[in-house]
Amino acid sequence: MTAKNSKNLFKNGSLKIEPVERAKTISSKWYFHPEFFDFEQDHLFRNHWQYVCHENQIPNPGDAYTTEVAGNPVIVFRRSNQEIKAFYNVCKHRGGPLAVKKGTKTVLQCQYHGWTYLDDGSLRGIPDWNLVELFDKKDFGLEPIEIEIWQGLIFARLNDTTPELSSLLAGMKERISPIKLEALQFHSEEIYDVECNWKVYVDNYLEGYHIPIVHPELANLLDYRAYVTETKTWHSLQHSPFKSTESIYSNDGGEAFYYFIFPNMMLNILPGRLQINQVIPVSPKKCKVVFSYFYDDVKAKLASGLIDEDISYSHDIQLEDVEICEAVQRGLQSNAYDQGRFSVKRELGVYHFQSLLKSEFKKRL
Repeated sequence: MTAKNSKNLFKNGSLKIEPVERAKTISSKWYFHPEFFDFEQDHLFRNHWQYVCHENQIPNPGDAYTTEVAGNPVIVFRRSNQEIKAFYNVCKHRGGPLAVKKGTKTVLQCQYHGWTYLDDGSLRGIPDWNLVELFDKKDFGLEPIEIEIWQGLIFARLNDTTPELSSLLAGMKERISPIKLEALQFHSEEIYDVECNWKVYVDNYLEGYHIPIVHPELANLLDYRAYVTETKTWHSLQHSPFKSTESIYSNDGGEAFYYFIFPNMMLNILPGRLQINQVIPVSPKKCKVVFSYFYDDVKAKLASGLIDEDISYSHDIQLEDVEICEAVQRGLQSNAYDQGRFSVKRELGVYHFQSLLKSEFKKRL
């Protein structure tokens, strides 16, 4: 998308940031026009850190995890020396996908034509290649991707001008202390396909305003009157004490921390549990949400039935969110709506997110 075309997307002061008391929400067009979706892929996701997986999901040499980062296929791989590396999941022959070669822990093999690569990304073997001229293996190694690990969470960036990860997560480690996310054990992953723009799902996550109406069971768990939203440079936090002493979490004490990390990641931290949600854009009107569940003692919590109860409870909440997000998407596409306003008390997180979007888009024009 050219700079001129990009500027045509944002007219009439649509990128101006007003105080929350006077601000309007972003235009409904941002939620369904293909041009906005393409602009976000080019100028937002490729310029920000993206969560890949937890290091406990690849605990042993030879373990690998595949995903997408800003629309690019990625493979994260634990080497024989325990180092974790990430590469574009793209063979340099004709673009095929990679996987760990059967019978090895240190070799990646293209699943299209069988080219093999060592765990440092260098090209190792090529079937039926003896007649090819002017070819040097050194020129055909895998393309590496920069990663950083924070509290066991692996993040990747495609652009080295992206702000440092430390600035993205500043203060979070101290705030959740003594909880150590790297000590939690991976249990399972669920993927939800949602018929809404990715920002609809993020907006919904960022406010507790809808909890009494959409999530009556959750409203009985959390003290809505004490529900607080805090905003930082690149993330926001919603937190609340538990209202009931009879919940599945109350025996562990503590409170619920709901972190949003710009642009599309959530950390739901409750006593003895971490749930990571990543919202991945699929099309202007579709996204998928990847839920990953972690616990402090998987074996004991499985035996007690707590994990089954926890995941069932979370699934019910998610189905409620999916239903309302899909309804909101239809409303945003209607003739009746363009822009709304914010509740100063309850929607500070949404305002913060949309202000960051405006700021980031303005930089790219």
